[in-house]
Amino acid sequence: MSYTLRGRIETRVVGILPALLVAIAVHRWWAIELVALMLAVGAVLDLGYHRALSYQPGWFAVPLGALELGVVYGAMRWIGIAAPLVDALALYAVGWAGAFVVANAVLPSRRLEYAESGGEVGRIGVLTGVAVLVALVGGLGADYAVRPPTIHLHGTVQGPLVIRHAGTYVGGVVKGGVAIRSDHVTLRRVTVVGGEYGIDVEHAEHVMLDRVRVIDTTLAGIRAYDAGVMIDDCTISEPAGPLVSGILVTYSMGRPMSMISGCTISGTREGIATHSSEVDVMGNHVLGTTERGILLGEMSMDMASHNEVVGAKGIGIICMDHSMCEISHNTVIGARVDGNQNPSRQGVAIEAYFYAEAQVHHNTVVASPGGVQAFDNSLITRSKLPQ
Repeated sequence: MSYTLRGRIETRVVGILPALLVAIAVHRWWAIELVALMLAVGAVLDLGYHRALSYQPGWFAVPLGALELGVVYGAMRWIGIAAPLVDALALYAVGWAGAFVVANAVLPSRRLEYAESGGEVGRIGVLTGVAVLVALVGGLGADYAVRPPTIHLHGTVQGPLVIRHAGTYVGGVVKGGVAIRSDHVTLRRVTVVGGEYGIDVEHAEHVMLDRVRVIDTTLAGIRAYDAGVMIDDCTISEPAGPLVSGILVTYSMGRPMSMISGCTISGTREGIATHSSEVDVMGNHVLGTTERGILLGEMSMDMASHNEVVGAKGIGIICMDHSMCEISHNTVIGARVDGNQNPSRQGVAIEAYFYAEAQVHHNTVVASPGGVQAFDNSLITRSKLPQ
C-alpha cells in the first residue's frame, strides 16, 4: 500500500484504539503512559517511513513492529515508566496486533476507498482519532494530577530511612539503609552507605530503583522480600563482610515479575540471587563473587540473559532447587575452581542443580574448566546451535 503522510498518521491514531481500551480496562497508570509513548514513537517513525517507503506491503508490518518495539522499550526505560516487563510486552503485542487488524481489515471494510486514499480514514475515522487523543490526554492529565510527590534528599541523611508513602525520592546519601514499605515508590540516584540491607523492600510492588549505589552493607546490597521491583543501572560494591549478597529477591512469586537490569555488582558472596520468585535478570555485570555469580533458585521461574559474569568462584550461573530457568546469551569468563572437592563447584560456568530444569542456549563460556553441567537429578536442555 502507498500511504500518504496524513494517511499514516491517521491510521496510526485509529489503530492504537485496541491498546487504549485494554489500558483503560486494566486501570494502571503505566498502561496509559505506555500507550501514549507507543503512539508518540510511532508518529515520529512515520515521518521516516514516509520518506523511505513509497510502497509498504502488508508483511512489512512484522519487521517494522520489531523495530518499534525496540525503540519503545528503550524510551520506556529512559523515561522511567514503571511498567512490569511482561505486562508491557503483552500490551505492546495487543497494540501491534490491534493496529494490524484495524489497518488491514476494519478500515478497508468500512471505507472502500481506504487504499486508494493512501490510508486516510475519512470523517468517521477522524472522529475516532479525536476521541482516542482526548482519552489519552485526559488519562495522562489524571495520571499527573494523582502522581505521588517528588522528594529530593539533599546532602547526607542519617538513616535508616523508612519510606511508608508512595513517592519519588531523588539524590542524596543515606547512611544506615533505606526500608521501603509502600507501593509505587521510586528511588533514583540515591547512594546508600551501610546497614544490614542497603535497600530493603518488603510487601510492596511497583517499586523502581533507578541508578542507585550501595556500599558497605553487612547482609545484602538490595533485598526484595514479597515484593515486585524494577532495578535498573545500580552499582553494588565494597561489602562489609564475606557473606554479603549483591541483590536478593525472595518469596515474591505472588507479586508482579521483577526485573534486574544494567547493574554492576562486585566482590560480594553472590551477585544476584532469587528464591521462590519470578525475575528477569538481564544485561548485568557480576564480578569477582566468592560463592556464585547468579543464582536462580528455590522453585523460581526466572530468565537470565545478556549478563556478563567474570571471575566467579565455584559457579558462574546456577539454576537450582526445583527451579525452571531460561539462560541465554550470557557470557561467563574465568569461573574459578573452589578449593573443596565438590564437583559442582569446580569452575562451572552454567549449572543446573537439585531437580532444576534449565533451557540453555547461545551462551559464551571462556576459561571456565567446569563448562556447562547438570547435577543431582537436574536437566539441561541445549539449543541445537553450538554454544
